[in-house]
Amino acid sequence: MFKKLGPGVLVAAAFIGPGTITACTIAGVGFGYALLWAMLLSIIATIILQEMSARVGVITQKGLAEVIGEQLVIPWLHYLVMGIILSAIVIGNTAYEAGNISGATLGLQVLFGSNYAPLYPWIIGFVAFMLLYLGSYKTLEKVFISLVLIMSVSFVLTALFTKPDIREILRGLFIPSIPNNSIFNIIALVGTTVVPYNLFLHASLIKEKWNSSDDLKSVRRDTLLSIGVGGLVSIAIIISAAAINSTEVKDALDLAKGLEPLYGKSAKYLMGIGLFAAGITSAITAPLAAAYVANSCFGWNTKVTDVRFRIVWMVVLFIGVISLSFGIRPIVIIQFAQVANGLLLPIIAIILIWIVNKSSILGDFKNSIWQNVPAIIIIILVIVLGAKSIFSVFGLI
Repeated sequence: MFKKLGPGVLVAAAFIGPGTITACTIAGVGFGYALLWAMLLSIIATIILQEMSARVGVITQKGLAEVIGEQLVIPWLHYLVMGIILSAIVIGNTAYEAGNISGATLGLQVLFGSNYAPLYPWIIGFVAFMLLYLGSYKTLEKVFISLVLIMSVSFVLTALFTKPDIREILRGLFIPSIPNNSIFNIIALVGTTVVPYNLFLHASLIKEKWNSSDDLKSVRRDTLLSIGVGGLVSIAIIISAAAINSTEVKDALDLAKGLEPLYGKSAKYLMGIGLFAAGITSAITAPLAAAYVANSCFGWNTKVTDVRFRIVWMVVLFIGVISLSFGIRPIVIIQFAQVANGLLLPIIAIILIWIVNKSSILGDFKNSIWQNVPAIIIIILVIVLGAKSIFSVFGLI
């Protein structure tokens, strides 16, 4: 089974980062199992969007940004969309990289204490650097399969320790409800799972493993299984957090501390291991996605060993480590990245659906009517998400 897994594993590992863990923790603590349906909806939306992106990648053997650039023949529109993509993915991932590294740092604090906390960002940065510099795609794939398995086992076992009510879980998953003051938590759960840069990462990585339309079945199986496992991890975190009767739990570190007196040190350490795995995977995939997008947007058409490709991910990783180590929080850059991502998600979703309906690109593998129906629903969803992201920057919500 593991030999049939591919880029979908990296996508799953990318969205199960510190942001997802925090959003799931807050949702579980605040609303118990009531918002599980929102996570299920997020996973379904992610699978649909990632399948379309992966299909474009395997049929065209090009990155998504490259395909978009070729299709936008109006000069001003071409440069506008390419500029938004570069801003959101390259600048955005640089701004958020410190947060990714901080998630892995929290995991190490749970496992080994805070005495050496100042060294943790540098250790994580060094590990990420070596994997990106020395690792081929096959190496990264094996590493990420291992880390996703570690995350899955850690968080699922943690959830089982809490002895959850299966009936209430099923109710939360399949009977949607919107408790008072939960709307922004619902948006956060969807927004942290449906991640724009994963669309570009997925399409670029596909050609590293598959290169024929005959592989589409394997591509879809990989996407469904990998992202499904990622969704299971997110659901397990919500279930774990629901067991804590405290409104003071704000992030995964608080959750790990809160689980220890109730369920023993094993639950705390499982959470720490899972948090470290989630942080390190996001700390690797964010710079990698930035490099792939720059590669496509600037038309370099280089391999991962090219100096230009390496410079991009090195800069993203280095700034993340420095920002976290010295407590630098570039608010203006982060706000700019939020606006860019808020614009990018609906724009890319619309362009992606337009592309997968073009016979000139996908031929017989273009979208069917039944594939377009859920895709249109998702567009409405991502427009809401994008608007929320932009409005929050300007204090309008």
